Amino acid sequence: MSRIKTHVKTGDHVQVIAGNEKPKKGKILQVIPDKQQVIIEGIRMIKKHARKSQDRPDGGIIELEGPIHISNVKKIDAPKAKKTAKKATKKAAKKAAKKATKKAAKKAAKPAEEVASDTETTENS
Repeated sequence: MSRIKTHVKTGDHVQVIAGNEKPKKGKILQVIPDKQQVIIEGIRMIKKHARKSQDRPDGGIIELEGPIHISNVKKIDAPKAKKTAKKATKKAAKKAAKKATKKAAKKAAKPAEEVASDTETTENS
């Protein structure tokens, strides 16, 4: 019995690239390698009629995620990447703000020096 290799595994974040659910993204809940299918959280919701049982005394209609062929999904970066990018932009903004305050401090110090040099020249004459 050989193991079928897939490009995705349980827990990966994927985007659907073909079919009715095309632009949607989600997290893989289950991989079925024998049938080459995956079940993705919140994608291809199907309705199943449940018979009355001890677990469900009323029976009813249940919504479940349906399988999608593995070739119709592509692996994408996890949402963590967006957070790190956000942190990087915040750091850059802080750096720019520091630089601006230093520049402003230098400009404020320059006129004071010029005023001091002006008063020295008037006293000397």
